[in-house]
Amino acid sequence: MPDAHVVIFVSQRNSFRSVLARACLEHVSKGRFKAYSCGNPARLASEPHELAMHAIRAAGIGLRQDKQHDWNEFARLGVMKAQFVITLDASVQDLTPKWNGQPDTALWAYPDLVGGNTGTEDLQRAASVMLLSLRRRLEILSSLPLAQGDRTALRHDVRDLGYLA
Repeated sequence: MPDAHVVIFVSQRNSFRSVLARACLEHVSKGRFKAYSCGNPARLASEPHELAMHAIRAAGIGLRQDKQHDWNEFARLGVMKAQFVITLDASVQDLTPKWNGQPDTALWAYPDLVGGNTGTEDLQRAASVMLLSLRRRLEILSSLPLAQGDRTALRHDVRDLGYLA
């Protein structure tokens, strides 16, 4: 099997949205992708949010244990080269660094569920809905013809997935 395509998911704290996306992509792609997640170094959480972990387990998805990464770790030269960087938080899009290897980038904006005053039950429901939305997008991403075809068209396809409801 050829090397897996590398995708980095970016969010504010790397505790919820990016963790859901990372786990989901590795689950649906069956080894075709290697996913990482990272957040703003000034706001990085010490660990994934418990309700994100609950949503992942409830969906029957495994999660590779990984340390919390800030985005500077992936931007340094010599670090692995990603094919795609997908930002899940519009508020950090202009703050992120230049990425190593000039990967294709896309914004898939999702709301910050843990930054507000959402109750636990509402947050659990919202996490499940977000995971389903991510899964739909990531299943399409993992089915795209990455090895052949027009690179520009592929870039547009990945960006267009950000508008999928």
